[in-house]
Amino acid sequence: MPQSLALNLIHLIYSTKNRTACLTPDIRPKLFAYQAGIFHQWESPALIIGGETDHVHALFVLSKNHTLVKVIEEVKRGSSKWLKDQCGSFSQFHWQNGYGAFSVSQSSVARVRRYIEEQTEHHRKRSFQEEFRLFLKRYGVEYDERYVWD
Repeated sequence: MPQSLALNLIHLIYSTKNRTACLTPDIRPKLFAYQAGIFHQWESPALIIGGETDHVHALFVLSKNHTLVKVIEEVKRGSSKWLKDQCGSFSQFHWQNGYGAFSVSQSSVARVRRYIEEQTEHHRKRSFQEEFRLFLKRYGVEYDERYVWD
């Protein structure tokens, strides 16, 4: 086959270091727009980015030319630097070291979009940690609780 074709949809989830609740409602839209630009630079367009004060969800199309770990590294590194440049209160900002990245079928895109759009509703009922554990369970990801949080 002379052409390489791929469509890998990823639901990415990661939090602020120690789940510090610092992503205020006024900074989130700017942060998400900045992150969308980084995804675009890495040929991995974001379909939607959302989240709450202590974490981010992104649904994006993974580039066929770049690894998942590289795209995530660049989004987190670039947006961390951007946040630090925005305001002195972010001078010590860091994202957690890890992340969760889950494959999404084309038929589930609308459902995942709604889920990301409705983050405020979800977090009236459960914490980020509870939400993340549910994702790990749903996807059958084995983990050691001692090393999930930082």
